[in-house]
Amino acid sequence: MTIPPMADIKKKLTTKEGWVGSYDYAWLCTPSIPFLSKSRRPPPFFGLNADIPILVALLSGFQHMLAMIAGLVTPPIILSSSLNLDSELQSYLISASLIISGFLSAVQMSRFRLFKTKYFIGTGLLTVVGTSFAVIPVASAMFSQMYSNGFCPTNSDGTLGACPDAYGALIGTSMVCAFFEILLSFLPAKVLKKTFPPMVTGVVVFFIGASLVQSGFEDWGGGASGCHARPTSGFFSLCPNIGAPNAATWGSPQFIGLGFLVYVTIILVEYMGSPAMRNASVVIGLIVGMIVSGATGCEIPKLSLSELIFSLDVSDSTITSAPVITFLWVHTFKLTVYGPAVIPFLAAYLILMMEAIGDTTATSDVSKLEVEGDIFDSRIQGGVLADGISGFLSALGTMTPMSIFAQNNGVIALTRCASRSAGYFCCFFLVLLGILGKVSGAFLAIPKPVLGGMTSFLFSSVAVSGLKLIGQAFHSDPHNTRRTRFILTAAMTLGIGNLLVSDWASYLFTYSGDNQALLGFYDSIEIIIGTPYLVAALVVIILNAILPYERDEEEDVVEIEQSASTGNLLQA
Repeated sequence: MTIPPMADIKKKLTTKEGWVGSYDYAWLCTPSIPFLSKSRRPPPFFGLNADIPILVALLSGFQHMLAMIAGLVTPPIILSSSLNLDSELQSYLISASLIISGFLSAVQMSRFRLFKTKYFIGTGLLTVVGTSFAVIPVASAMFSQMYSNGFCPTNSDGTLGACPDAYGALIGTSMVCAFFEILLSFLPAKVLKKTFPPMVTGVVVFFIGASLVQSGFEDWGGGASGCHARPTSGFFSLCPNIGAPNAATWGSPQFIGLGFLVYVTIILVEYMGSPAMRNASVVIGLIVGMIVSGATGCEIPKLSLSELIFSLDVSDSTITSAPVITFLWVHTFKLTVYGPAVIPFLAAYLILMMEAIGDTTATSDVSKLEVEGDIFDSRIQGGVLADGISGFLSALGTMTPMSIFAQNNGVIALTRCASRSAGYFCCFFLVLLGILGKVSGAFLAIPKPVLGGMTSFLFSSVAVSGLKLIGQAFHSDPHNTRRTRFILTAAMTLGIGNLLVSDWASYLFTYSGDNQALLGFYDSIEIIIGTPYLVAALVVIILNAILPYERDEEEDVVEIEQSASTGNLLQA
């Protein structure tokens, strides 16, 4: 990336053209009201290195940040809640996710050449990274195993205790396994794309999203903690707990209604909102849900409309415990490597590499750049290498692996701006929000039903992205549809079955001897088999590699019939 001359920088900062330009801001902000709105001509498309006005870059970057923020705060909330960490640690992890995402996204966009080599770090596109959803199923299986084998404590009343050491083991294991993706990045891009075509990536992405919808629906009903089982007594006999204001049993109408309000708001914004609003539909849904929950007193005490809007007193506990200013390493964790999770994490990084290839391809396409050739292959290589480095650096920053986000491609398409200037503004906003500790406290205070309505929609969109990739597999190889169907059927058999009956592999190994290495190996296999997207990925990768390509018999029949018809016509 070249630095512009000082004269150009001065012109940009001191002229109206440099700040505002001739961009049609009304198009960006005008709602689309059915039967009333007139179609407006969209603004011109701004390419990767286009010289765009500062205000356009700022607004586009802000929209990218809004599109990302729900996906950035959700994984740390889910993981920290699974380990029953206190609100101070949960708030810190949200801030760390935002800050690290901002810095590592800037690395992906900048694209550096490794010294005196043909290799790069970064895609050089408007590519953003965020906390990966792929880690959540593996981490959930890992945490469940830790509580069952005594690594994490269980309270005397049977409830699960706080276990920060498990989180340290999570990021420590992630840090070590990140080198696997780094090494894979030096393979030729053509080999990677051939080994992991859209069919493989699509199955993986589908099961990542589908497996996470369950946690979203549990929150939608009132919470994914102990109250989900609807105990008749104890601390979790009501959701979120008996000490919360207006607590109720899991699945109560007020909880379902709050989540449904968020769900409907997202749909209405997509239907009638302006391009800017549609990019932030998930955030708007959250805001509406929080306003209504505050007005009705659901889970949130002493809440006024102005306090909700400005996030000054969303929740007595979470906002009070959150610092005004924070940064990385304010809280640290004991880094260890959890042996049984090494193999599952290696598989997870393989999945992250697949996602990086697919997302980089989609970003190049929506940015109206080439999606084949040497330059594109170097973007793939640089993106995968930066993705692996991001996994290592994010663990050093106390966060789970960061990977390339796909939802920002929709922002590029809507705003018609693929300029990296907008991306750098997005990075600035992310770091700023992460440093402001009260912002993370406000996100942590979101009522579970409101969060569940949003995350259910968000995770479903991930699953739909997988289905889209599966559809591309049939389109890209129309002569082998039977082979594709067979491979997908084999993968879906284990994946869907695992998804519906989550404990089907829990009793596969009954070894209870003193050989810790063997016990750890069995635990690793159990995590892989018990995680839907991992077992499905294993099946689809193996079958795609060994099954021969054959021309479909149905097409041969059609060709024979056509030849016979042609012969009859000639005889006539």
